[in-house]
Amino acid sequence: MADTASSPPPVAVKTTDAHLIEIDPSSHNTAGVSSIDDVIERYMSAGDGSLTLLLFPFLATLTWMFDGQQTFINVFSDFQPPWHCTSPSCNFTTSLSAVCNLPSSSWSFSHNRRISTISDFSLECASPVLLALPSSSFYAGCLVGGLLLATISDSRYGRKQILVLSTLTMSITAVLTAFSPNLAIYAALRFACGFARSNVGLSAFVLSSELVPRRHRELVSIFCFSFFTIGFLTLPLISFLNRASSWRLLYLYTAIPAFIYSFFLHFSMVESPRWLLVKGRRQEAIEILKKLSLLNKTESFADLAVTTSEKTESGGLYSAAKILWEKDWALRRLGKVMIVSFSVGMMYYGMPLSLGNLKANLYLSVAMNAVAELVSTSIIFFVVKMVSRRRSMIGLTVVTGVACLACAGMWGGSLSEMLLELAAFFGTCTAFNILLIYAIEMFPTSVRSSAIALVRQAAVVGGVVAPAVVMAGRRRRFLSFAVFGIVVICGGLFVFWLPETRGRGISDTMEEEEQKMEKKLPT
Repeated sequence: MADTASSPPPVAVKTTDAHLIEIDPSSHNTAGVSSIDDVIERYMSAGDGSLTLLLFPFLATLTWMFDGQQTFINVFSDFQPPWHCTSPSCNFTTSLSAVCNLPSSSWSFSHNRRISTISDFSLECASPVLLALPSSSFYAGCLVGGLLLATISDSRYGRKQILVLSTLTMSITAVLTAFSPNLAIYAALRFACGFARSNVGLSAFVLSSELVPRRHRELVSIFCFSFFTIGFLTLPLISFLNRASSWRLLYLYTAIPAFIYSFFLHFSMVESPRWLLVKGRRQEAIEILKKLSLLNKTESFADLAVTTSEKTESGGLYSAAKILWEKDWALRRLGKVMIVSFSVGMMYYGMPLSLGNLKANLYLSVAMNAVAELVSTSIIFFVVKMVSRRRSMIGLTVVTGVACLACAGMWGGSLSEMLLELAAFFGTCTAFNILLIYAIEMFPTSVRSSAIALVRQAAVVGGVVAPAVVMAGRRRRFLSFAVFGIVVICGGLFVFWLPETRGRGISDTMEEEEQKMEKKLPT
């Protein structure tokens, strides 16, 4: 943005309905203002509000920590509990399913039966599909919730309200899960938790990215990824401290803080000024911009009279999704991104679950995977402004898939096996993070929440399939690691047909994006 020491002549703002609006020359002006994005950039960059600008995104993205805990909690609540022989006639193997052929008096669980849902609900002889039911139900809930609720924050209720409601509902269903009397109710509550959780990360991601100017956008994206990783990383610690107690306490320890946080969020968070302007709620946007940028109350906001003719203004609940459907270029772009997201998501959600198929210590393995994700997030923070979205995605999916295929061919719990698994998961995390940033940059504000929701739901579909693949891999490991590797390589090939977005400004309306495409600007 240009310096504003002098007072240049008024600048015309081109709106989507062809009107020209004059900007007050006494305000902090910047040449070349041509969209809502440019106008907001000017005001967010004014004053000394940098710390304030980051405070609200920080608060919004904190919810990703609780999201991460609920996403991977099944790794510990549904793990295969250790057992031992109590009779000479018992032939011990590492597979829990072996006890199905032994007399009940010849073996016993090594710890309290309540440490895992498998022993608590007597599922040691259940089929892989039944064992995978709770995890698959959670991701199925994420999928259904994402499809039904994806456009709400775009069309009617806004980013903040959906974020608060989703976080609150997710925490309540997690608390109820701790009191599940059987597998059926447990799976149903995991579905409900997934349904509620479906918009938690999305709303926080979109809201935080719209509360900051362009120079901070990558930073708040890293906030999201970092908090999600912190949630993932705290799970092994909480589970280890709770290793001799019931799995039910694990749900309470993670759900109650999220419940308290949702109320704090309700009273302290602000709405996205970009969304408010797209909806024509100018005065509310002005008040929020004053709070974000610490601007003087006498500042003229004449240029925020910008109006749009975007269909989401007066459309219904799913009007944003309708716009995506009606625009051929947007639908094609969305389809390709969703295919990539499915392949990356299947591996991202499946790899932590498949750690139980290795011979390494489960707590240590999950902790190392969480550290690998944290390292991945840290690297993204430093390189996201420099790396090509397309080339990095293609390279990561290929390398990750090859590492996973190599892991499928190794046996015996060797160090090489663990290193290959960590390399594969590291690559998957990095690809997932870049993909979300990539998708944010490809779709305008008016439909961004809906588009990102669908991209994430494609990853969740991969999460629905992954638990069944993992459970099948407990008998034949090739069915898990090799399948993950093949899928991620094939899915990554679709990045070849996506546009490059590094270094470009985000659009606020579909018309702006189409103008960039017509002018053949970097997209």
